[in-house]
Amino acid sequence: MRETLLPYGRQLVDEVDIQAVIAVLRSAWLTTGPKVAEFEEAFAQRVGAAHAVSFSSGTAALHGAVFAAGLKVGDEAITSPLTFAATANCVLYQGATPVFADVCRDTLNLDPQRVAERVTANTKAILAVDYAGHPADLDALREIADRSSLVMIEDACHALGAEYRGRPVGGIADMTVFSFHPVKHLTTGEGGMVTTNHDALAETLRRFRNHGISSDARQRQSAGQWHYEMVLLGFNYRLTDVACALGLSQLKKLETNLARRREIAATYTAAFGDLPGVTPPSVRMEANPAWHLYPIRLDPARLTADRAQVFRALRAENIGVNVHYIPVHRHPYYRDRFGYKGGEYPIAEDAYEQLISLPMFHGMSNQDVEDVIAAVEKVVSHFAR
Repeated sequence: MRETLLPYGRQLVDEVDIQAVIAVLRSAWLTTGPKVAEFEEAFAQRVGAAHAVSFSSGTAALHGAVFAAGLKVGDEAITSPLTFAATANCVLYQGATPVFADVCRDTLNLDPQRVAERVTANTKAILAVDYAGHPADLDALREIADRSSLVMIEDACHALGAEYRGRPVGGIADMTVFSFHPVKHLTTGEGGMVTTNHDALAETLRRFRNHGISSDARQRQSAGQWHYEMVLLGFNYRLTDVACALGLSQLKKLETNLARRREIAATYTAAFGDLPGVTPPSVRMEANPAWHLYPIRLDPARLTADRAQVFRALRAENIGVNVHYIPVHRHPYYRDRFGYKGGEYPIAEDAYEQLISLPMFHGMSNQDVEDVIAAVEKVVSHFAR
């Protein structure tokens, strides 16, 4: 279908973005300067949260959130097995234990009923994932969290710009985590953010990302003093002024980027809705997804090929499909450490065997979208029973 590979995701950086970065490179501050606070304030306003605290990556932001939630050795946090490993790994960083609960068949987000069944006296947090950009069942999970006095963390690394029951993702959970990796809705190169409406959590997050120190260099310079105090054991997880300048510039394009992703998703869904052997992603009435990914599911009963064969065939057409995700408990580290054998979370595991993520990024042209549709129709028709 194509002479060159169309990736599943890619950044879109324009001349305005480049000039914003150059301006910072010519300024007095490259890190922990005025652009950090400016980006945080603009981001908090966009997602409807009182505070936004930037981090050097989405993974660092997740680590900051579980630290601020107070997780420690002996504690447990319930999360999804169908996610990138960082969601569960951040719990391990604190010496706590990630406990998985199976997902809903339609959205592949955490099933609140399964979460409720996994709550114990050791549970301290629920770590929900907005798979592919579709918000989790946040109200139901909030009810479980409140009933057992748990901290609710939303891994919204896929879901910047998504809405749940008319509310923007970012101000609903106790803490919400975003990622600014190049394949996301806006990029800072690498970077992440935690948003919250809780003053105390925000203060802990700011200290944690700055070595546990209670002030930063710019604050001390403005105050004309040198004294600082380390009040907790933190990390150097700061995001730079260079990155925040890029983030600010990209944030101005977020609505356009979201609109384009939603347009692509609608085009895909219209094309694949009646294609035998293919199930487009589900969208619940209360959700307006952000479409970080567009994961289709293949019906093995209607195809003569398995997912691996379809994957290879689409790659041969230069369509850069991917798979999201290998369930976390099936990775060797988790099998060896926790004794998982497979079969513990059948809905997530069955979905994994059927999932293929199609190219989805706001820089795609109409021809790119048409190429994806034509390739999927060609390959699936070839393997149809």
